[in-house]
Amino acid sequence: MSKLDGNERWKTKMLMTEHVQAYEKAEQAAGGSNRMLTAEERTIIRDLILLPHIDTMVTKSLRELEHSSSILKRACLLAGEAIQRKVMQDTQRLQKELKQRNIRFVLDEHTDFVIYHKVFCRGYEERFGLTRDVMRTEISLRLTKYTSELGRIIKNGFST
Repeated sequence: MSKLDGNERWKTKMLMTEHVQAYEKAEQAAGGSNRMLTAEERTIIRDLILLPHIDTMVTKSLRELEHSSSILKRACLLAGEAIQRKVMQDTQRLQKELKQRNIRFVLDEHTDFVIYHKVFCRGYEERFGLTRDVMRTEISLRLTKYTSELGRIIKNGFST
């Protein structure tokens, strides 16, 4: 005979596996079973970290263009402004998406090679870091994407 025999309070603290499974299914149906960040959410956070840097770079380039004497100055300024509008639209869309998912992040630590952010996701806190090299590569890829989208729009507009 063990110490727990005859202790009725102990019996009520136990959960049957059927109850655990039912609870897990209910949580999964409610969308709350996965409390950690998904790959898609990590991508959204990464993009939201990078988009302000892209906006800053485009703004700086636009300022430099304003002082240029190029004959295509106006066209380049319009293209830069279009890219800036697209960056702002993407930023607003991604912020709305994170808000719906109840995820937020703040700058945590800034070392020589890595920028860390604290991510608060469904009651949990996680540390998210990006190296400068990854940031440079991703910014370059994103700017290329924006430029090619703009080029496709211009090309389709001039094709008659």
